[in-house]
Amino acid sequence: MKIVADQNIPFVAECFSSIGEVTLVGGRDVTPSLVKDADILLVRSITKVNADLLAGSQVKFVATATIGVEHVDQGYLASKGIGFASAPGSNANSVAEYIVAAMLALGKKYQYSLEGKSIGVVGVGNVGSKVANKCEALGMKVVLNDPPLERQTGDDKYRPVEEIYDCDFVTMHTPLTREGQDKTYHLADEAFFASLKNGAVFLNSSRGKVQDELALKQAMQSGKLSAVVLDVWETEPDVDPWLLQHVDLSTPHIAGYSFDGKVAGMTMIYEACCEHFGLTAKHTADDFLPEPEVKEIVIDAEQYAQQEERVIHDAVQQVYVINRDDFNMREILLQPEDERAAWFDKLRKEYPVRREFQNTKVVMPGVECCVINKLAGIGFKVGL
Repeated sequence: MKIVADQNIPFVAECFSSIGEVTLVGGRDVTPSLVKDADILLVRSITKVNADLLAGSQVKFVATATIGVEHVDQGYLASKGIGFASAPGSNANSVAEYIVAAMLALGKKYQYSLEGKSIGVVGVGNVGSKVANKCEALGMKVVLNDPPLERQTGDDKYRPVEEIYDCDFVTMHTPLTREGQDKTYHLADEAFFASLKNGAVFLNSSRGKVQDELALKQAMQSGKLSAVVLDVWETEPDVDPWLLQHVDLSTPHIAGYSFDGKVAGMTMIYEACCEHFGLTAKHTADDFLPEPEVKEIVIDAEQYAQQEERVIHDAVQQVYVINRDDFNMREILLQPEDERAAWFDKLRKEYPVRREFQNTKVVMPGVECCVINKLAGIGFKVGL
């Protein structure tokens, strides 16, 4: 079988070569002529999969190695009998760790503790639920908002959006939808930002168009928000230069780019593809995950005595330096204007290996207290 795959899916050629001939291509370079004779198309979020791309092709199966699926016209695929798979939940832990790293970095920058702070989680699916669990582990008060889940379950743990407005932090984890009572396009609009408490922190690692960037800029300029973290941008790969300059942390849509998450997403669509064609899967994620660079972190009691949350911050920094991603992102501003979008894509394509906390053990000899529980709660293996 002939397979066309986004070159940014790690190990896709090594894995899928077990079932066919793999051609790698940039996600924005997937064209009708390229896929015309392909049997399988494997993409990430930047490739629009619809009739314009697939009409007249012999594609029988499409998969996206992402949790989001709004870039795929599933109705069209179904009408043509084309199989489809995605990777729900594959990078959920990666995004949750990104949010933890971002908040800890803000805490250090502005000299405050996350303990006792409140956070509103908008969208409580695979990602939002993991964010909520990690925030609770850090001692934060978590308010969940997800109207569709509230209607489906009747569970009063899902709170009205008005309760989100009173939170110290608000983090977005919704899909992008443009229609219906729960549409999320420009969910964070002028009214949304006006309703937030003064000094709130806004984070978005879902989809750029969930935020109205004009309204966001106005909220920032007015002093309504004390800090902003953006991993997604309304017009990406073109990024608003004012926003890039003024947000506290900026990254190029890589919150879900942990190596673990990428490999998990790849193997999920590989298994789905094999099932679709009645083949036996020959690979698992373990075939492609290397040993972590940081296997163990030892923290002495004297260091812990200085400040509990600083210890957690420093442990996270040894595994994921979010400030480095921010620094690299800001280099976009140094590029000629007509080359900035390409730089954004380059940052994503060349993103370094980032392992998840679960691969690292934190050892704190002689310390038996809540810091151990917090480290375990955000994903580290721990030992005394």
